[in-house]
Amino acid sequence: MNVPDQPRHLGCYFIRRIPSVMKTPAPLLHLSLVLGLLALVTSPVRAAETAPAPAAALPKTDANGNPLRRAPTGHVSNYDEAKVGTYTLPDPLVLQNGQPVRDGAMWLKQRRPEIIRLYEDEIYGRVPKSAPQVTFKVVETDPEAMGGMAVRKLIVARFGDRPGGPTVNLHLYLPAKATGPVPVLLHLVFGTPAIAGKSDAAPTGPAPGARAFPREAGPIAEILARGYGYATFRYSEIQPDNATTNQSGVEALAYAPGQTKPAADEWGTISAWAWGTSRMLDYLATEPGVDAKRVSLIGHSRLGKTVLWAGACDPRFALVFSSCAGEMGSALARRDYGETVDDMAANFGYQFAGNFQKYAGHWNDMPVDAHMLIALNAPRPVFITGGTQDQWADPRGEFLAEVAAGPVYRLLGQTDLGTSEMPAVDTPLIAGRLGFHYHTGGHTITASDWKAFLDFADHQLQSRP
Repeated sequence: MNVPDQPRHLGCYFIRRIPSVMKTPAPLLHLSLVLGLLALVTSPVRAAETAPAPAAALPKTDANGNPLRRAPTGHVSNYDEAKVGTYTLPDPLVLQNGQPVRDGAMWLKQRRPEIIRLYEDEIYGRVPKSAPQVTFKVVETDPEAMGGMAVRKLIVARFGDRPGGPTVNLHLYLPAKATGPVPVLLHLVFGTPAIAGKSDAAPTGPAPGARAFPREAGPIAEILARGYGYATFRYSEIQPDNATTNQSGVEALAYAPGQTKPAADEWGTISAWAWGTSRMLDYLATEPGVDAKRVSLIGHSRLGKTVLWAGACDPRFALVFSSCAGEMGSALARRDYGETVDDMAANFGYQFAGNFQKYAGHWNDMPVDAHMLIALNAPRPVFITGGTQDQWADPRGEFLAEVAAGPVYRLLGQTDLGTSEMPAVDTPLIAGRLGFHYHTGGHTITASDWKAFLDFADHQLQSRP
């Protein structure tokens, strides 16, 4: 007997067989038809033929120690340049209607706002108009911090007016011997910021049992010696960093009655952190010892993504240092290398707008990519780093994103990286408005990164009006 290929054909098959069994008593005929259908539909042979084969288990790392992940889309992490595939980046200097951007005015008035809206609608989410108000209070001042090197202040920022609402502890260090307002490096950190010059100077880090965070506190003594102030705060005091984050933080303060999570085009945590960072700048602009026109942003990993977006949204920031920001930050998302859009959508969806989910498995459909995020900061300087042992963040993709942002900087009369060739390891590029450093090491801000960044900042901030 020839069994039909698809179960939807079974009815037709038995109808064709009815004339040959018309002499069979009706009850037996009905029973035989039912049993025949059941036998074919539940046949073990058919089930074995149609069931998908289980995916083979992946090792945790490849031969070089790089993380291996299988996303829900089925995509497996790639670290082979030969398998990166081809891609076409959206042109930052072409409007959505196809019209080319001819000059700087057209970029600033038309194309730049257009790209901002795309990021707000599709990637990071827009800030709701109901975002809470912020108030500031100086709760502690130490005029002899660090053995007299610094004036230290602790400022508490309170979001909204609800009891127990979010509060941010902003630690500010200013050079004690400064004769006027100084440029300030504003640093978002993971653990509790250190209080330099005191017995508890080491960062306390996360609570026991929580996942470890990189230790990325800046070299405060050197920063002060170079004539900078240093301000730092813990990012998660603005908005918690977890899958249930929408239940608290500044996001919850902005909900309309009955709302329990941000709308599909409203802020994820990256956008919330970036918005909160701008509120810290609101305070710094009121400090007599701070030159508010020379405040730089520093962030690592997901906070590297945050500072790029904060700089894009708030042109008051004079410079951005994005360390190892990788996928959906400083690395090209269309490159199939290391972490991917699929991984981000599956594991960190709460960091983005709900609309971002539709790009899992459809990277080329995104209307933006990392080069455009970097270009949104133009003509202001941007410094990006990657590590030899952090291929998950795709350091080459980070470099290529800066190269692809170059045309916007050149259109605005600024110098770009000055090369399209990946530099040698531990050879920083800091001569132009775009800077890059590929350090020996892993997913962290290394001492050599700090040295290269401070040299870059000296050139960009100290020697320019």
